[in-house]
Amino acid sequence: MFYLLVPCCSSCVSKRGTFIEFRSGMMNISPVGRNCSREERNDYEKFDLANNVRKNMVAAMQKEFADLNLTFSIGGQISFDVFPNGWDKTYCLQFIKEEDFDEVHFFGDKTFEGGNDYEIFTHERTKGHTVTSPDDTKEQCTKLFMS
Repeated sequence: MFYLLVPCCSSCVSKRGTFIEFRSGMMNISPVGRNCSREERNDYEKFDLANNVRKNMVAAMQKEFADLNLTFSIGGQISFDVFPNGWDKTYCLQFIKEEDFDEVHFFGDKTFEGGNDYEIFTHERTKGHTVTSPDDTKEQCTKLFMS
């Protein structure tokens, strides 16, 4: 039997609130908890980058639930999503007719493999752009579309 254990370590920030949130068509899992403060969120992100907490949890769940056709996708600072294969951000492309648009641009921060922007970022129908902040997004859009 597989037990979903929220990582517990003394050097990790405090845990806050909901750890597993059921949303329409998906689950969102946050090892630090959805109710953490902005400061705790930032601290956890640094901790996670150094210790691969979410990456390791995703790898364990991918192995354990390989037969269920699920996608595990790291997103934001504190969580990862679990949803049926094909329900990622590329889902919207079926509603955008190729003949209506010469280009489809996508801007995202989690464009690495395993990130929640990866599938649409690398999709053949999109031109993917990695961004680091809202200001970076604005700057890239201005250069691309306003010059």
